[in-house]
Amino acid sequence: MNDQVTHDRYGLGVVIGVEDEVAVLVDFGSRRERITTPFHKLYKI
Repeated sequence: MNDQVTHDRYGLGVVIGVEDEVAVLVDFGSRRERITTPFHKLYKI
């Protein structure tokens, strides 16, 4: 958690939760998104 990530659609964010390698909850500042596997558009910075 607290890893900085970037997403092709949502931009820069911080991982605030992990759901057993099935999904991550990311805070993108103006919104929070639950990103499910596979994480094709999500990259760790």
